[in-house]
Amino acid sequence: MSQLSAPLSPGGASAGPGPAAAARATALSKVYGKGEARVTALDGVTVEFARARFTAVMGPSGSGKSTLMHCLAGLEAVTSGSARVGDTELSRLNDRELTALRRDRVGFVFQGFNLLPTLTALENVVLPLRIAGRRPDPAWLDAVVATVGLAGRLGHRPAELSGGQQQRVAVARALISRPEIVFADEPTGNLDSRSGAEVLGFLRDSVRELGQTVVMVTHDPVAAAYADRVVFLADGRVVDELHAPDSGAVLDRMLRFEARDPAR
Repeated sequence: MSQLSAPLSPGGASAGPGPAAAARATALSKVYGKGEARVTALDGVTVEFARARFTAVMGPSGSGKSTLMHCLAGLEAVTSGSARVGDTELSRLNDRELTALRRDRVGFVFQGFNLLPTLTALENVVLPLRIAGRRPDPAWLDAVVATVGLAGRLGHRPAELSGGQQQRVAVARALISRPEIVFADEPTGNLDSRSGAEVLGFLRDSVRELGQTVVMVTHDPVAAAYADRVVFLADGRVVDELHAPDSGAVLDRMLRFEARDPAR
């Protein structure tokens, strides 16, 4: 592991003080609408995401996987229950505090890259720090750039980069502030298989080499096989999980859930 990250215990938690979980939901429910329009997206979900581990969240369309990520990232308020990043209960934070948490403690990787076209790759990477009025640590910046394989492309603008290279920039941007947790929402959805494999490899390396925590929402069994653990949702509930998964086992579980879905 990189000397830039804290030493980890065999169970994956930081050897220093603090909770073993980077994020956790406890009896978390999220309801949209009222009356006949009421939709329960999450129904009493309890799940933890360990530090320095790569977790994939999977489930059929409408299972609540993206909603769970949004609630844990502070992008949506919960209807009931608890959502925490570390020991911080998100429901107790005001808008300013939530903004600071998302800026300083949480990283995001989206399907659509979300890069600013007028900025170079390097400028896009360090943008979160500039917004926060901070300068990048040169050693950490070098480690992140090396991990995601961006050396030699930092002066290029997004239009001069391939889709896979743009997503590498997005991954580096998510890592640059040393967040406690990175949430990735279908990060390979707009990429071909080769570029997708590269990005997944970089996320995997960020966990192994930099001690990062990654939670990825995906529908792809091959992508999920890069994770240490897969959590399965159905009808807004956690219904199963796999450790050290392979793509065949993940696909088998997904097919079982789909076969039980009466809407299919």
